[in-house]
Amino acid sequence: MSSELSYFLKGNKKEKKNGFFPATKSLCDEKGEPLMWEIRPITTKENEILRDECTEQRVINGMGATVEVNIRKYIARMMCECIVFPDLNSKELQDSYGVKKPEDLIQEMIDDPGEYNAFATFIQEYNGFDEPVDLKDEAKN
Repeated sequence: MSSELSYFLKGNKKEKKNGFFPATKSLCDEKGEPLMWEIRPITTKENEILRDECTEQRVINGMGATVEVNIRKYIARMMCECIVFPDLNSKELQDSYGVKKPEDLIQEMIDDPGEYNAFATFIQEYNGFDEPVDLKDEAKN
């Protein structure tokens, strides 16, 4: 085996560690500091599954159909997949906000649109997307 090929072996692959981000200023610790949310990277395979689950067929003026990714749904699902802590699947946490799904919970917990977009941008960049999807542009379309 060539020595250059050995660099590509799985044992040489660097693992990306979890990161932390203060997602909102409205949830703070006893010192008044924003709580840090733990984020994990998703894999390419996980990302493809998310994209597939968020792909929808749309009929255009009764003329035909197109297939496209529902960006808002995709970003919300990506955020939920990446958040390790707090546990968005916690029944206690969901009940406290009166919601049943992690995607709804994150919007209730981070109800400031600017903070939500900043967190979405952080998560996308953390996962290697150089140009995050701008949810404001999506809302215009």
